[in-house]
Amino acid sequence: MRLMKNNAVLSMLLMLCSRGNSRKRADLLRKWKIFHHYGFGGLYQPFNLPSEPKLVSIGNNVSISANVRFITHDVIQSMLQTMDNPDYPAGRNGFYMGKIEVLDNVVIGANATILYNTKIGPNALVAAGSVVVKDVPEGAIVGGNPAKVIGSLSDLAKRRASAEDKRPDDRNDEVALDEYFWANTVLKK
Repeated sequence: MRLMKNNAVLSMLLMLCSRGNSRKRADLLRKWKIFHHYGFGGLYQPFNLPSEPKLVSIGNNVSISANVRFITHDVIQSMLQTMDNPDYPAGRNGFYMGKIEVLDNVVIGANATILYNTKIGPNALVAAGSVVVKDVPEGAIVGGNPAKVIGSLSDLAKRRASAEDKRPDDRNDEVALDEYFWANTVLKK
């Protein structure tokens, strides 16, 4: 299927066809071959697409949260070209491009920004709001601006497994949820 290269139109089409279902959105991106590579599983919640989606590769079981941005180029070259200074050689292109690789089993939190020339994972987590400017190692949790390693996925998994033993099994059991999350909370009037 050959689609228009206009990202605004493509983003709107993606939103309409997926009707808010992020798994279906990932399936459509895969089917339409929008990215260089898009593996199986996972989800894609953003409605926007990178300027050069063919410079983004997404592995298997990758979950990308709302408002994540993949930045595949910058425009520094255009400034350098106008300087006409031998100390700042610019080249002929108006912008600089680079690729982004997201390997298998990665979660990227809401509002994260992933810059070009970076590789994430495998088995990594990017915290919400982070700005990834360099590679994220395997098994790491990164956060901040610029993103730095703040933990390990294996430690998080162990803490989550331990906490799950104590939590209610039914997400819809309001009484159990209220008791678990709010029983020890003191409300001040």
